[in-house]
Amino acid sequence: VQLQASGGGLVQAGGSLRLSCAASGSHFTINVMGWYRQAPGKQRELVATITRLGSTNYADSVKGRFTISRDNAKNTVYLQMNNLKPEDTAVYYCNAQTIWPPTEYWGQGTQVTVSS
Repeated sequence: VQLQASGGGLVQAGGSLRLSCAASGSHFTINVMGWYRQAPGKQRELVATITRLGSTNYADSVKGRFTISRDNAKNTVYLQMNNLKPEDTAVYYCNAQTIWPPTEYWGQGTQVTVSS
Protein backbone atom coordinates (compact mmCIF):
# COMPACT_ATOMS: atom_id res chain seq x y z
CA VAL A 1 0.00 0.00 0.00
CA GLN A 2 1.32 3.43 -0.95
CA LEU A 3 -0.08 6.51 0.76
CA GLN A 4 0.12 9.90 -0.93
CA ALA A 5 -0.70 12.87 1.28
CA SER A 6 -1.36 16.40 0.15
CA GLY A 7 -2.85 19.67 1.32
CA GLY A 8 -0.39 20.97 3.87
CA GLY A 9 0.86 24.53 3.91
CA LEU A 10 1.20 27.77 5.78
CA VAL A 11 -1.87 29.41 7.31
CA GLN A 12 -2.57 32.07 9.89
CA ALA A 13 -4.09 31.21 13.24
CA GLY A 14 -7.83 30.79 12.91
CA GLY A 15 -7.54 29.63 9.33
CA SER A 16 -8.37 26.30 7.72
CA LEU A 17 -6.64 23.59 5.73
CA ARG A 18 -7.79 20.30 4.27
CA LEU A 19 -5.46 17.33 4.06
CA SER A 20 -6.03 14.41 1.72
CA CYS A 21 -4.41 11.00 1.59
CA ALA A 22 -4.98 8.47 -1.16
CA ALA A 23 -4.05 4.81 -0.78
CA SER A 24 -3.06 2.76 -3.79
CA GLY A 25 -1.15 -0.29 -4.88
CA SER A 26 -2.87 -3.07 -3.00
CA HIS A 27 -6.03 -5.12 -3.17
CA PHE A 28 -6.01 -5.69 0.58
CA THR A 29 -8.94 -4.17 2.40
CA ILE A 30 -8.04 -1.14 4.46
CA ASN A 31 -9.81 -0.95 7.81
CA VAL A 32 -8.59 2.05 9.78
CA MET A 33 -7.22 5.20 8.19
CA GLY A 34 -6.01 8.16 10.11
CA TRP A 35 -3.74 11.09 10.70
CA TYR A 36 -0.89 11.50 13.13
CA ARG A 37 1.40 14.47 13.62
CA GLN A 38 4.88 15.16 14.90
CA ALA A 39 6.05 18.56 16.04
CA PRO A 40 9.77 19.38 16.35
CA GLY A 41 11.24 17.75 19.43
CA LYS A 42 8.07 15.84 20.20
CA GLN A 43 6.84 12.30 19.67
CA ARG A 44 4.39 11.42 16.95
CA GLU A 45 0.84 11.64 18.25
CA LEU A 46 -2.62 10.60 17.14
CA VAL A 47 -4.78 13.29 15.56
CA ALA A 48 -7.78 11.34 14.30
CA THR A 49 -8.75 7.95 12.93
CA ILE A 50 -11.74 6.58 11.06
CA THR A 51 -12.77 2.99 10.46
CA ARG A 52 -14.13 1.59 7.22
CA LEU A 53 -17.62 1.80 8.73
CA GLY A 54 -17.16 5.44 9.69
CA SER A 55 -16.41 5.30 13.40
CA THR A 56 -14.14 8.16 14.37
CA ASN A 57 -11.69 8.93 17.14
CA TYR A 58 -10.06 12.29 17.86
CA ALA A 59 -7.33 13.61 20.08
CA ASP A 60 -8.80 15.89 22.75
CA SER A 61 -6.73 18.79 21.46
CA VAL A 62 -8.50 18.78 18.07
CA LYS A 63 -12.06 17.84 19.00
CA GLY A 64 -14.53 20.38 17.67
CA ARG A 65 -11.99 21.85 15.25
CA PHE A 66 -10.90 18.93 13.04
CA THR A 67 -13.11 16.53 11.09
CA ILE A 68 -11.91 13.28 9.57
CA SER A 69 -13.77 11.60 6.72
CA ARG A 70 -13.11 9.00 4.06
CA ASP A 71 -14.22 7.79 0.67
CA ASN A 72 -13.94 4.00 0.69
CA ALA A 73 -14.45 3.75 -3.06
CA LYS A 74 -11.38 5.95 -3.57
CA ASN A 75 -9.43 4.64 -0.56
CA THR A 76 -8.95 8.24 0.44
CA VAL A 77 -9.05 9.88 3.85
CA TYR A 78 -9.49 13.59 4.50
CA LEU A 79 -8.79 15.85 7.44
CA GLN A 80 -10.61 19.16 7.54
CA MET A 81 -8.81 21.43 9.99
CA ASN A 82 -10.58 24.58 11.14
CA ASN A 83 -9.67 27.25 13.67
CA LEU A 84 -6.03 26.26 13.43
CA LYS A 85 -3.70 27.20 16.25
CA PRO A 86 0.10 27.65 16.30
CA GLU A 87 0.34 24.49 18.41
CA ASP A 88 -1.11 22.54 15.46
CA THR A 89 2.15 23.16 13.60
CA ALA A 90 3.67 19.78 12.77
CA VAL A 91 4.35 17.27 10.05
CA TYR A 92 1.12 15.36 9.49
CA TYR A 93 1.36 11.70 8.53
CA CYS A 94 -1.31 9.57 6.94
CA ASN A 95 -1.75 6.05 8.31
CA ALA A 96 -3.61 3.01 7.00
CA GLN A 97 -4.15 -0.42 8.50
CA THR A 98 -5.18 -3.42 6.44
CA ILE A 99 -7.48 -6.09 7.78
CA TRP A 100 -5.48 -9.06 6.49
CA PRO A 101 -2.65 -9.37 6.64
CA PRO A 102 -2.78 -6.95 9.57
CA THR A 103 -0.23 -4.40 8.44
CA GLU A 104 0.29 -0.70 9.09
CA TYR A 105 1.40 1.76 6.42
CA TRP A 106 2.61 5.36 6.61
CA GLY A 107 2.60 8.20 4.14
CA GLN A 108 5.50 10.55 3.57
CA GLY A 109 4.17 13.41 5.72
CA THR A 110 2.97 16.87 4.85
CA GLN A 111 3.99 20.04 6.69
CA VAL A 112 1.35 22.20 8.36
CA THR A 113 2.55 25.53 9.72
CA VAL A 114 0.24 27.87 11.63
CA SER A 115 1.51 31.38 12.24
CA SER A 116 0.32 33.50 15.15
